[in-house]
Amino acid sequence: MHYIEDENNTVDVEMVEKWISEILSYLGENGDFSLHFITDEEMRSLNKEYRDKDEPTDILTFAINDGDEFPVMEGEERELGDVFISIDSMKRNASFFAVDESEELRRLLVHGILHLRGMDHSTNDFSSEPMLIEQERIMKDLDFLAR
Repeated sequence: MHYIEDENNTVDVEMVEKWISEILSYLGENGDFSLHFITDEEMRSLNKEYRDKDEPTDILTFAINDGDEFPVMEGEERELGDVFISIDSMKRNASFFAVDESEELRRLLVHGILHLRGMDHSTNDFSSEPMLIEQERIMKDLDFLAR
């Protein structure tokens, strides 16, 4: 079960839940997390508080395990953490990369889940960062989610 907060009704929560289930299933992940859709202003505040950057970003993740593996009983869901997505930044990304907003949202979901699973990147270079390469591979493999 995933908690999805979207106070401004900016996304189709049922569709997002379906995408999350498909991504987790593809990754063989049996985890639970909270997903929050927020504004750039809210994201700026979080980014300043937790990363000392006074600017919005498209996504922030707060992993429970921070890269460490916790033992989980077979079939038991484990808590992964929290994901915050700025809808404003997601829309700008979609425009910048000339992709549909739903594709960019799926990309951010994959990105956030990879972070929750302990992956990280130091740049946004899609040609050299292993996490971003993996993200795009997953996007290609799961392109059926667009339907």
